[in-house]
Amino acid sequence: MNDLKQAPERETLILRIIWMVLFFFVWQFAEILLLLVVLLQLLMRLIRGEVHTGVQQFGDSLSQYLAQIGRFATFNTEQKPWPFSDWPAPRPAESERIVEVPGNGGVQP
Repeated sequence: MNDLKQAPERETLILRIIWMVLFFFVWQFAEILLLLVVLLQLLMRLIRGEVHTGVQQFGDSLSQYLAQIGRFATFNTEQKPWPFSDWPAPRPAESERIVEVPGNGGVQP
């Protein structure tokens, strides 16, 4: 009886390992793509003096996607990343601002 229960669990684990290997290669590609986004955004900032909103939003979505792959690979979730789930939506950009930290009397950027 115990062998019957372990067989599906082993098949599930083997399938997950296959997905993890596949997402490892997707991670490698996405990492290079993120580097290109960073360089493009840096060039846009140097040339135009401001960031490109579309590139900024794509960079945020891509970084969230990489986080989803990491969560799946480290067994923090059973939800497989895109294309098995929705592509992450970009979040609003945080602007750099001065925030007063209570308790230490200082100001922290």
